[in-house]
Amino acid sequence: MNPKHSQGLSRAAGLVPAMRVLDSENQVDMRSLRKYRLERVKEQLRKRDVGLMILTDPISIRYATGYRNWALFQTHCVSYYVFISPDGPTFLFGYSAKEPPLETIDECRVGAAISHFNAGPHMERSAAKFANDVISYLKAHGAGSTKIAIEQFTPSVSRELVTASLTVIDASPIVETARVIKSADEVLCMNFSIAVAEAGVARMREACKPGITEEELWALLHETNIAKGGEWIEARLLASGDRTNPWGQEASSRIISAGELVAFDTDMIGPFGYCADISRTFFCGPGKPTEEQRNLYKLAYEEIQHNTSIIRPGVTFYELSQKCFKLPDQYIGNRYSCLCHGLGLCDEYPKIAHPADWEARGYDGIVEEGMVLCVESYVGAAGGNQGVKLEEQILVTSGGYRLLSKFPFEESLLA
Repeated sequence: MNPKHSQGLSRAAGLVPAMRVLDSENQVDMRSLRKYRLERVKEQLRKRDVGLMILTDPISIRYATGYRNWALFQTHCVSYYVFISPDGPTFLFGYSAKEPPLETIDECRVGAAISHFNAGPHMERSAAKFANDVISYLKAHGAGSTKIAIEQFTPSVSRELVTASLTVIDASPIVETARVIKSADEVLCMNFSIAVAEAGVARMREACKPGITEEELWALLHETNIAKGGEWIEARLLASGDRTNPWGQEASSRIISAGELVAFDTDMIGPFGYCADISRTFFCGPGKPTEEQRNLYKLAYEEIQHNTSIIRPGVTFYELSQKCFKLPDQYIGNRYSCLCHGLGLCDEYPKIAHPADWEARGYDGIVEEGMVLCVESYVGAAGGNQGVKLEEQILVTSGGYRLLSKFPFEESLLA
């Protein structure tokens, strides 16, 4: 990484930018952010000799171009898509040929109907039109390449592309690799999203009293996110009492009682589309936590602290897995699904496996400066009736890491 990029990351790690436009202070440079991200994508296309990449995933499209529209609808009903080549123009295809909304998009065109919702019984005809558009673009801008990278498409579209004698590869590794290393502007956006999430978490902490339901408590995070310009929340991961074990149960109408643990994972796609992925476990008073609750919490806290401390540029995923915190045997069966994972506009590569999962699901790689990682812990005995979920969000820096999440831990549970 060049020194300027490295220094920018270090400065950005400790800053939360203003969201409203001001002429009196430095702010996030959105054009610079979009330029960086698009060039990261094109760099990966060049490395793989790909003549054209076609994106349909709304998060991939937002990363590459900044374009954002009905994102959740797009996840299950493809209504727009983007053509990107290493050195050619970027086209946005959709319902209309409007003016390009951003400088990253050179032209907007009417697209083919490539979902059943849009094409109905005419899918085969629409797929043929789509393939013809692809061939035309490659002839004009593909620099002689017939290799294309695609995301989610119906079998009808995929068949047409293969029939056209094109080499078709998966676009996901290309985009995921591009997204791994963050710019300073991305870190600033992420810090703003984290600040919004932690404002919501503070409201949840204040409201965590006997009589409130899990859903009522969880709604406070949603409300804060939307009010501050955020997007959505990926899951409904908030549970209380005996529903904290096993982990993964979603918020319900259950009424929270005094003396119970309340655990949650924000999974929040916040302002600027960046994810704030933080987990905390509260103790719902009045009263004091039991010895079992404190022991669970301290183990989870120790796991987070230890696993964070060994992260640095150059360490391999396998090394992290082998040197990770060793949970007592009774908690191994209920372990979280990974030690840590990447983060950006959503959960991203890499996902680093526990030692017990390495053979079945682990893969190696190298931690790099500029990665954002979430360090995970869940501690709850198999067959038990409570558990603790904690998670921190960090930026990998030249000297190790910087903590991005800052919401305090529960003093009563660490006592």
